[in-house]
Amino acid sequence: MPLAAAVDLGSNSFHLLVVQEENGQIRPIDRLKEPVRLAAGLDTEGTLSREAIERALRCLERFGQRLKPIPPDRIRVAGTNTLRKARNAEEFIRRAEQALGHSIDVISGHEEARLIYLGVAHETEDDGQLRLVIDIGGGSTELILGRGLIAERMESLFMGCVSMTAAHFPEGTITSSRMRRAVLEALRELEPIATIYRSAGWRRAIGSSGTILAALSVVEGEGWSTNGITADALKKIEKVLVEVGKAEKLPFRELDEERRLVFAGGIAILSAIFHALGIEVLEVSHNALREGLLYDLLGRNSEADSREKTVRNLMEQFHIDVPQAHRVQKRALHLFEQVASTCRLSEEDRHFLSWASVLHEIGLFISYTQYHKHGAYVLNNLDMPGFSLRDQQRLAFLVRSHRRKYPEEVLLRLREEDRNSTFCLSLLLRIAILLERSRQDSLLPVIELDVEERRWKLRFPPNWLEEHPLTKADLAAEAVYLAPMGFRLRFE
Repeated sequence: MPLAAAVDLGSNSFHLLVVQEENGQIRPIDRLKEPVRLAAGLDTEGTLSREAIERALRCLERFGQRLKPIPPDRIRVAGTNTLRKARNAEEFIRRAEQALGHSIDVISGHEEARLIYLGVAHETEDDGQLRLVIDIGGGSTELILGRGLIAERMESLFMGCVSMTAAHFPEGTITSSRMRRAVLEALRELEPIATIYRSAGWRRAIGSSGTILAALSVVEGEGWSTNGITADALKKIEKVLVEVGKAEKLPFRELDEERRLVFAGGIAILSAIFHALGIEVLEVSHNALREGLLYDLLGRNSEADSREKTVRNLMEQFHIDVPQAHRVQKRALHLFEQVASTCRLSEEDRHFLSWASVLHEIGLFISYTQYHKHGAYVLNNLDMPGFSLRDQQRLAFLVRSHRRKYPEEVLLRLREEDRNSTFCLSLLLRIAILLERSRQDSLLPVIELDVEERRWKLRFPPNWLEEHPLTKADLAAEAVYLAPMGFRLRFE
């Protein structure tokens, strides 16, 4: 059976999950976990410390060895809250990818929430009812409402067990006043969404990941509950924390040393969630982000690619001219097939060209004036299920660069390894849009595209360009736009 793997670069721990896939389901065959405590390495200015970076890189070198036998297209690596906000995240990611031997996708808080829900939903019986899923990570907390496999509402809050512990329980000291302040801070974070979530009508609350799994192990180990985490059992945990007063002296045998250090912060958040949302009992799932990453990855290799659904939804939401979008898409993909080998473009590149083709006019929803810039802004800032932040930046660039002056300075902001392929895709899109300017289903002739490094030549049937002077003028203008890039576009 084929192998697949997911790596979760969490704010507290890094996790690696290796599975076998069979009939759309996954069977774990190997797990690795290391307490890297990345969030604890953030200084007051949001910069990752050298020590935290070195801890992470050593871990990723070990993970990289385990990933070597697995095909790259069956591996997904996701960075979460700490990598979303670290000022030196780009530098870290570059070194981390070298250590791991695989690219890293930093995902938004909403995407993290969606994937957590997807992982939990695959382990939970579907009764058709609305359910609440809660995940307390090292640097963020996700709350999701959903039915079946579909997340309907997602929130990612800026609080986690590591950040809350650092703020209120420094050096592992736990007092009743510190616990009250921590719970109060968590309640303030929850306040904008508490009423909506409390009154949504969910029937079951399900928790996942480190803090909640640790709390369950304590509750069961102490004999306080045999049916998940109850409100009463949670109060007992909180009481013991305050009575003992020091994280390293907690009597709970179920907690390892690393979990003890951040347990108080996680329990403060969980207590606030119970109070704010009126939870009496929390079921616990052993699935979370890693499993969600894998199910989403396997969906990309079938007809269940969540990114396709996102693009279709955006086309509808922003009233895209569908016939024109499909004309441009068809033309762009036809050109793609002619140059893919020469330009070393992948199947994933083909997807991006396809999506950019149907979304290139998304900015018209705002205004015709500079609509390519409006479109790029929208795609950079929307929540886009299935897309990493890097994916969104790349797609936004393709839309930004599809007309007028070529934005070389924006291209240089992309990851270095993305630039050449994205440049080629942007040229294909520009040419396709130009050729389909009439916005009609008229039959264009067979057009050949020859590529030799930065010299591209379009070949039309004899006399066709003379009979279509507007297209010829557009191509001449396009050649002028691209010349400052050291690029030569010819046509005959």
